[in-house]
Amino acid sequence: MADKRTVLVCSCEKTMPLDTDAIGRGCRGARVQTANHLCRAEIERFRTAVASGGALTVGCTQEAPLFSELAAEAGSTISFANVRETAGWSADAAKAGPKMAALLAVAAEPLPDIPFVAMSSEGVALIYGTDERAIEAGRLLADHLDITVLVSRPKTLAAPRVTEFPVVKGTIRSAKGHLGAFEITVDDYAVPAPSSRGALEFGTSRNAAVSHCDLVLDLSGGAPLFSAPDLRDGYLRADPGDPAAVLRAVLKARDLVGTFDKPRYITFTADLCAHSRSKIVGCHRCLDLCPAGAIVPAGDHVAIDPQVCAGCGQCAAACPTGAAAYALPPADALIRKLRVLLSTYREAGGAKPVVLLHDEAHGAELIDALARHGDGLPANVLPLAVNELTQVGLETVAAAFAYGASALRFLLRARPRHDIAGLRRTIALADPVLRGLGFGDGRVAAIETDDPDMLGETLRTLAPLEPAPRLASFMPAGGKRDVLRLALRELHRASPAPSDIVPLSEGAPFGTVELNVEGCTLCLACVSACPTGALSADTERPMLRFTEDACVQCGLCQATCPEKVITLKPQIDFHAATAAARVLKEEEPFACIRCSKPFGVRSTIERVSAKLEGKHWMFKGSARRLDVIKMCEDCRVAVMAEEDFDPYGAPRPLPRTTDDYLRERDRKARDGET
Repeated sequence: MADKRTVLVCSCEKTMPLDTDAIGRGCRGARVQTANHLCRAEIERFRTAVASGGALTVGCTQEAPLFSELAAEAGSTISFANVRETAGWSADAAKAGPKMAALLAVAAEPLPDIPFVAMSSEGVALIYGTDERAIEAGRLLADHLDITVLVSRPKTLAAPRVTEFPVVKGTIRSAKGHLGAFEITVDDYAVPAPSSRGALEFGTSRNAAVSHCDLVLDLSGGAPLFSAPDLRDGYLRADPGDPAAVLRAVLKARDLVGTFDKPRYITFTADLCAHSRSKIVGCHRCLDLCPAGAIVPAGDHVAIDPQVCAGCGQCAAACPTGAAAYALPPADALIRKLRVLLSTYREAGGAKPVVLLHDEAHGAELIDALARHGDGLPANVLPLAVNELTQVGLETVAAAFAYGASALRFLLRARPRHDIAGLRRTIALADPVLRGLGFGDGRVAAIETDDPDMLGETLRTLAPLEPAPRLASFMPAGGKRDVLRLALRELHRASPAPSDIVPLSEGAPFGTVELNVEGCTLCLACVSACPTGALSADTERPMLRFTEDACVQCGLCQATCPEKVITLKPQIDFHAATAAARVLKEEEPFACIRCSKPFGVRSTIERVSAKLEGKHWMFKGSARRLDVIKMCEDCRVAVMAEEDFDPYGAPRPLPRTTDDYLRERDRKARDGET
């Protein structure tokens, strides 16, 4: 990695060794400087480095606020790498030089700008509870928010001396929305009588009352109003029996006033979506996986509400077409970080790297605890933080092994807070691919623990195999599907035992279609339903062609086929990207018996003619009528007009007019008929 940046690495008062040779080999071209007390006694060395201009990377995150403040005063930008808890504070610290170089190099890797969506709250709050505790929470918030307290099935509520805020009765039937735009439907809704004396007395109740508010504080103690309630912005929920939890929720609610910027986690391209065609559902992977309920069907595609989306990324990881793509960061940016991490580690002298993907909330704290109270991470374990582990798709796993990872592990909670079915599917998809290419079993797996000692033991007993024999160095770019194709091709090229075709399990986003040729009538309904153009027709001849590289196994062709002769076969054909479209079925066109223009399919025209001849009332006793079926659309119209064809056989009577009725009336009058 050639650059002209400055790298400052501190031994943190000599609590960890620094292998400057290894760091220099990895960070080629950078000015590597070391210190022992950079944040205090040697702070002038930092000021000098900042004043010199150029990119600056500091191997310390604990004092990042101090360094950032000094860099801002000098008008410089700075990046940080945690080399202490992830490398230096370890039983393997003496061998951690290549890892430090890799972590410092990744920290300097730029990331694209993050798009944001605005959410606005004016502080209109609904507090939902069952007793006086909800009213007490309202009193705590009354000076900060516009409060309404909704009490479900109250027993006895003391009538207030002064009405500081509305207290009403009702049970929430349903809720939807997000911070700044909640819509609540309430049954058994009633307001109290102003004349309530000892206890609140409520008037006549009604159902299906609708309320709008900016935020909801749920102290009911019942089932949450939303799936994955902790992911819904503006919805705060606490156990009413836990005063500390209630107080935390109240304090958080008090601050939810104003305009907030939320990352737009998913970039969605509706034209690429393979959800449905002609009201027939095909791909529904994202709908099955979204824990927040942010995705709903919207015609031929789905719609993702960016204000409800919580950013788990499972939809993007599972989307076979790339219609849904993660933006924090995009797949190509994450793979570029992997490329820098593994290539720098290798150049600095490291061997058999194990990539440990983790999040900040759980993984970073566990790694920190292991470094402070245990033996730290092994020297060959390279941690890489991502926003959400569930955002990682097959393209990232494939790229990691193509770049030289000997194993990859996901660091998860022992009990994940939300369903991680998408990540498990990614692991289940990657495992047969790696096995089929000769990497062996167990190369990618999850470590599910909340215990730092167990994490350390698991990593130290891991026996990583040799990495790929022909390491890749490709630079990813483009959309998610393009990056996935590229990563898989490079993985195939770098693999120990490249196999051209690897079978996959049902639901995989790659595969072929198998056609019962005898039953296919070449109606081409599957062609019109295919959202990716994997199935195509020919403008000159009756033909059905298939391009495997474009197939995402959405199942629309199978569901649309009227003859039910199409089946899906999940697999990866690594030569599909360069292969020509394969002809599944081809027939001779039928030539019009009047003008010889080719039209239709010969077998279909002949079969229909055989079924109708002498059997259908429209064609009995008239060979000329049957010939119309064997004509193109132009000749058919011309012949029927020229020869006055009547589809009902016998000539029909002329239509009767008013004059006909008047003449008949006059005739009956002359003849004396009544």
